[in-house]
Amino acid sequence: MKRLPRTVVALGVVSLLTDASSEMIIPILPAFLVSLGASGAFVGAVDGVAETTSSLMKLIAGAWADRAARKKPLVLLGYGLASIMRPLVAIAQAPWHVLVIRFTDRIGKGVRTAPRDALIAQATPADRRGAAYGFHRAMDHTGALIGPLIAYVLLAWLPPRAIFALAAIPAAASLVALALFVKEEAAPRPAAPPVAGAARPRLPRRLWAYLAVIVVFTLGNSTDFFLLLRAQDAGIDATLTPLLWSLLHLSKASLSTPLGALSDRVGRRGLLFFGWGVYALVYLGFAAATAPWHIWALFAVYGVYFAATEGVEKALIADLAPPEVRGRAFGVYHFLVGVCALPASIGFGVVWDRVSHGAAFACGAALAGAAALGLALVPGPKRS
Repeated sequence: MKRLPRTVVALGVVSLLTDASSEMIIPILPAFLVSLGASGAFVGAVDGVAETTSSLMKLIAGAWADRAARKKPLVLLGYGLASIMRPLVAIAQAPWHVLVIRFTDRIGKGVRTAPRDALIAQATPADRRGAAYGFHRAMDHTGALIGPLIAYVLLAWLPPRAIFALAAIPAAASLVALALFVKEEAAPRPAAPPVAGAARPRLPRRLWAYLAVIVVFTLGNSTDFFLLLRAQDAGIDATLTPLLWSLLHLSKASLSTPLGALSDRVGRRGLLFFGWGVYALVYLGFAAATAPWHIWALFAVYGVYFAATEGVEKALIADLAPPEVRGRAFGVYHFLVGVCALPASIGFGVVWDRVSHGAAFACGAALAGAAALGLALVPGPKRS
């Protein structure tokens, strides 16, 4: 952390507080929706609409970020919108109220994500980007670990509505940290001023090749809800799933920074190949697991995949995209990941239902292996 820019550290704190606020709500939101009279289909629609909206907004906001003179106002707008809307779940009286709140919350997430990632790249030297993005993901996962634990403790004394309202506290703190401590570094000047009416710079082919590989992997990367279902199939009591989930976030948070920093020394593609290989092996492990301890071990190792890839994927985006199109590059990346997540989960579920859970996990492992091999075809970044 001593070698990371202060802006990166501050953005990490902002993400920790924001995720703590969000994860105080998410684990108890489905049951709350049911108590308002929502059907199971509506509960699924709330999350599906929210994430689809977020993916589309990330694409749009990435283009905005490249055109804007400063990126911080977009980041502040996104975090502010989400922080204001999220605690309003406390006063929801009908399921559609929650849908509107989540929809607006995810608009905020979509607005902030690509500009924030571009801001991290702008503030960080190229040889420290892996550490920077790894640190940011570690702080994100730490917030995701803290939030459910806070909600779990508070549920012993308070009703869900009170917890939703209290989620405003870390949300407000995140906005204060963003406004006061995140400093936007001066963007590098273009080699020549843009000509009026000239076409926008295109994303380089090497970046599109990398994004194609990301798509292949994401099509095999289904929702982790299936892992929780597999845990119950293997004999883990449903009451223990929050602890299992916390173990996963603990593994992610503790390893993201060192593995991200390792990519600065050994190369991005090597870490991605390793991480996607771990993913494939873990999925094969879930296919074969027969005892509860197998599941606990697999969840811990599964965190290694996240730590080795989440920050490194973004660092490679920053390496491959020139500064003048970096916001758009992050927007396209987040959009493709979000859009492909839906068919990945639906396809996994179809194979799970019609063939077997083992076949579904084997398909996910195969796509991860194919993506790992495809990395060898992706050209490296241009050297200046």
